[in-house]
Amino acid sequence: MTGAALARPGAPSWLAPVLGVGALVLAFAWHISVGAKTVPLATVFEALLAYDGENFDHVVVVDLRLPRAICAVLVGASLSVAGALMQGVTRNPLAEPGILGLLIGASFSVVVLVGFLDLVPPVFIPLAAALGALGAAVAVWGIATLAPGGATPLTLVLAGAAITAFLGALVSIVNLLDEQTFQEMRVWLTGSLAGRQTETLPWALPWLALGLGIAMAVARQVTALALGDEAAVGLGMKVGRLKALILVAVIALTAGAVALAGPMAFVGLVVPHGVRLFVGQDYRRVVPWSAVGGAAYLLVVDIAARLALAPIEISTGLVTALLGAPIFVWLVRARL
Repeated sequence: MTGAALARPGAPSWLAPVLGVGALVLAFAWHISVGAKTVPLATVFEALLAYDGENFDHVVVVDLRLPRAICAVLVGASLSVAGALMQGVTRNPLAEPGILGLLIGASFSVVVLVGFLDLVPPVFIPLAAALGALGAAVAVWGIATLAPGGATPLTLVLAGAAITAFLGALVSIVNLLDEQTFQEMRVWLTGSLAGRQTETLPWALPWLALGLGIAMAVARQVTALALGDEAAVGLGMKVGRLKALILVAVIALTAGAVALAGPMAFVGLVVPHGVRLFVGQDYRRVVPWSAVGGAAYLLVVDIAARLALAPIEISTGLVTALLGAPIFVWLVRARL
């Protein structure tokens, strides 16, 4: 059923949420069921609802695949919401954590933390990612502001590309100088949900909860900001404070996502644009639906990454880049 059909006055108000959440649940169960050993969906639900430690399939579902599925949901939702917020605040259809340099900033900070400072406990990783993302955001905004015409959508994208290239080169240098860091980080730097997310998840979860909580709370104000600062001021909003709060949310969401799965490019670009086709421009709907859509999107992409060249597994971040790059090109042609 299309978004237009769901929006008709005759459609029950509960229909869209039920279909959306139902699709997410099915994607979650499907994600857990597929892999080197296929587990029937009935067994998946049985393992989740009545776990039996003596049943091998139950152990595979709960101990191995469930943490990965949870991380896919959190990372997809977080990056999608971060992208939606950035697009609304900057009024830039190309804004998202990867294109504007936040992902590489967070990744660079984590690589330095692990490679040079040797601070590998998971508690430090989200904090390092947050500091790196904040530094990259400030640098991109500063460069764009100094350009002729100020921080326009084009100058923001160009500044983001410059910072991404610069920090990407530094990441490569760090990896070349320290072979152990390269071996530890090379898969993570491509954006991967495979690994030991269970160690990092407890420390990343507060950052994600903070970011998502702020995003849901300010969704109504983002709609006004998307109309322009003057419109927001006219409605009595304190624009500077609101933008600072949204920046905190974007940094927290990016940091938590990068800590769990490395840089996942274009998730924050693809999903919010897809969501707007169904729910319109009201961020009271765009933000929560971006969370649901982003979670389902990354679950399906991760399934494709595991099955496309089975038994070889592709990094999920490579697949998101392959899917997102054509959409980015289309948006550049259509909007810039």
